[in-house]
Amino acid sequence: MGNCFVSKMGNSNPSISDRSITTGPSTAGTSNNYNNGGGYSATSSSEGTCCDGEIWPTPTLKIYSFADLKKSTANFKSDSVLGRGVFGTVYRGWVDKKTLMPCQFGTGMIVAIKKFDLESMQTYTEWESEVNILGRLSHPNLVKLLGYCWEYTERLLVYEFMQKGSLADHLFRENPAIEPLSWDIRLKIAIGAARGLAFLHTSEKQIIHRNFKASNILLDVNYNPKISNFSLAQLGPSGGNSHVTTQVVGTYGYAAPEYVATGHLYVKSDVYSFGVVLLEILSLLRVLDLSRPSGQHNLIDWARPLLSHRRKWETIMDARIEGQYSSQAALQAANLSLRCLEHDPRKRPSMKEVVEVLEQIETMKKEP
Repeated sequence: MGNCFVSKMGNSNPSISDRSITTGPSTAGTSNNYNNGGGYSATSSSEGTCCDGEIWPTPTLKIYSFADLKKSTANFKSDSVLGRGVFGTVYRGWVDKKTLMPCQFGTGMIVAIKKFDLESMQTYTEWESEVNILGRLSHPNLVKLLGYCWEYTERLLVYEFMQKGSLADHLFRENPAIEPLSWDIRLKIAIGAARGLAFLHTSEKQIIHRNFKASNILLDVNYNPKISNFSLAQLGPSGGNSHVTTQVVGTYGYAAPEYVATGHLYVKSDVYSFGVVLLEILSLLRVLDLSRPSGQHNLIDWARPLLSHRRKWETIMDARIEGQYSSQAALQAANLSLRCLEHDPRKRPSMKEVVEVLEQIETMKKEP
C-alpha cells in the first residue's frame, strides 16, 4: 500500500487546516452541539450529481466529552478496535441514532471513533485538519464526520461507520474470506470516488485531498464509496497560480511525480492518484509490491507501456472478472487510467471529465 512520507519542500502555503477551531475544549461530562446557522452549496460551473454537495462556513459537529466516548466504546476495550493507523486507533462505538448522544456499548447506532496518539505537534495538526475540513463538507461520496472531543490532552473524532471497510481490504484481500469484487461493483466504486474528488475540485475554494488511495476509500453496506482521511487536505491554488508549493506528504506510489520532485501541488495531482487507484481496481494489484517478479515491483512503471499497446493492455486486467465486461468498456477504462497517469499534470483530465467517461463506460453492456 506504500509507506507514508514527509519531507520539507520550500515554504508551506496556508491551508484550510491552518484556521483555528472556533470552539474551545469540551467540558468534562457534557456533550454539546456546535451549529453555525447555515451552509452554502459548493459553487461550480459544472452540473450533475458529481459536484452536488455543501460546504459550511465553519464546522457543524457534535462536541463530545472524553467521558462520553469512554462510555460509547466501553472504555476503549480491545475487542472494539476496528483498526490502527499512523496517528491513532479506531474503535467501534455506539450512539443514539437521532441525537448522536453516547449509548451503552452494544446499543443504538455504530460509529467509528478515532483516538489520536498525541505524541507530536504533527498529530495535533492532523486532528485539527479533519475537524476544519471534513467537518465543513457534505457530499454522498465523502465520509461523514459527526463530532469530536478536545479535552485536556485527548483528541478524538467520531465518524459514520462504514460496514464494508476500505476498498483496499477488498482489492488486496488480506482476509481470505472476502470475495473478489465484480466488475459492476468496481465500476460503481470508481464512479463514486471520482464524484467525490470532482466535488472537492469544483467547489468555490478548490480542495486537494493530497492522500487519495485505496485504503482511504471506505464502503458502506451497499458498496457505496466515501472518501475519508482529510488530515493532509490542502486548499488549491488561487490568484491565477497553477499550483501551491507545500510540504511533501502522502503515500509512495500514489503521490504525483511532480509533487514528490518539487513540492508543487496541483489540483490534478489528485487525478494522478485516482489513476493509480483505477489501475489497482482493474488489475487487483498493489501499486508497490516487492514480492512480484523483477520489473513488476512498481505497477505504474510496469503497466504504462502495456496500457498504451493495442494488443497488450488486457494483460493487466484481473482474470477473475473476465467475461463480466465488454472489451470496449475495459479498453476505455485502461485508457482513462493512462490519461490520469500522464507525467505532465496539464495533460491529465479533470475529475469532472473522469466522471463523465466512467459513466459512459457504465452504460456499455458486456459482450454476449
